[in-house]
Amino acid sequence: MTLTAEKAATPLGAAVLWRNRWERLPPSLRGAVWVLSSALLFSLMGAMAKTIGSRLDSFQVAFFRALFGFVFILPFVLHSGLHGLRSERLTLHLIRGLFGGAAIMCGFYAMIHLPLADATALSFARALFLVPLAALFLGEQIGARRTLAALAGFAGVILMTRPDGEFHFATLIALLSAALVACVVIFVKKLSHADKPATLIFYSSAIAALMTSIPAFLVWTQPTPFEWLQLITMSLFGVMAQSCFIRGYALAEAAALAPLEYTRLLFAVAAGFMFFGDVPDSWTLGGATLIICSSVYIAHRESRQDPLSAE
Repeated sequence: MTLTAEKAATPLGAAVLWRNRWERLPPSLRGAVWVLSSALLFSLMGAMAKTIGSRLDSFQVAFFRALFGFVFILPFVLHSGLHGLRSERLTLHLIRGLFGGAAIMCGFYAMIHLPLADATALSFARALFLVPLAALFLGEQIGARRTLAALAGFAGVILMTRPDGEFHFATLIALLSAALVACVVIFVKKLSHADKPATLIFYSSAIAALMTSIPAFLVWTQPTPFEWLQLITMSLFGVMAQSCFIRGYALAEAAALAPLEYTRLLFAVAAGFMFFGDVPDSWTLGGATLIICSSVYIAHRESRQDPLSAE
């Protein structure tokens, strides 16, 4: 047996060997794997939230997601030292945290009261809100391709809501969540110029946990031991999904990874069918196809675009 084979025979050696092979892969491929893993974990989080929401109120589910999310990230944030939490923009952090807490509550309400595919598709409407917000508050120049990407994505979202003229309150809440997330992105861009990522994560998580605790207390139902386990697992999925997402975009270009985010729609359709018996209809399939294909095409064109001829 060779020395390499002997090392691989132990659990630690196998882990080291796997890590070395993983790090030899192209960064773009590793980034794609991280983003796809993020999409899968977000879908699992949504499925678990929908299951728990059959008995617990959506406000309560949102609170536990925010609370356990804060608990999970706290050791990593504090590892850099308390001095890293200082900020001269506490007011902006507070506003951003309030918007984030409201987005979490609206998002979980939508996941619990809508089919997972619909709630996931509507969450991508944040791109439509982000385009005008970035132009108004960040002074970004909005080109034709970026506008087309937002409009094409939103067209697919509308298809997936099956526009039959019937008003769905949960659909409105899902769109409100998307708008709030777009606002959070604007605040993050402003705050990231002066504060570290750990500072942003700490304040947003703490404020969201405090904010969601108020409505959760008003509708409180004591979770069973199994529901406690589900709530913790759901929150862990959410934290892991965010971590995978960040790792992916740290390795590869956004233009190449952005289309992969839309695989969340496919995972959501699969989870909805497997766990809740939601069978996707032609509106769902048509909207998902439009969103994914248009996003892949536009991202591909922008990645090949000559910077000197940018619109």
